[in-house]
Amino acid sequence: MDLNDLVVGAVVETKKKHPCGGSLWEIVGGGADRKIRCLTCGRYVVLSPDELKRRVRRMAEAKA
Repeated sequence: MDLNDLVVGAVVETKKKHPCGGSLWEIVGGGADRKIRCLTCGRYVVLSPDELKRRVRRMAEAKA
C-alpha cells in the first residue's frame, strides 16, 4: 500500500480491532500526522503516516 492511497476521505480496515469492536476507519485529517475516526464509535486517533501505513490491512469500500 502506498501513502498516496491514504488520503482524506478514504475508508480503511486495520489489522487489529479497536476496543469497541470496529475495524473500519475514515481518514479525516492529513499533513504531518494523519487523523482517523472509528466508524463504529466515532473516536479519533492521530498517527504518523508511517504508523498508519503499518496498521492498515486494506482499503475498504467508500462509505455511502
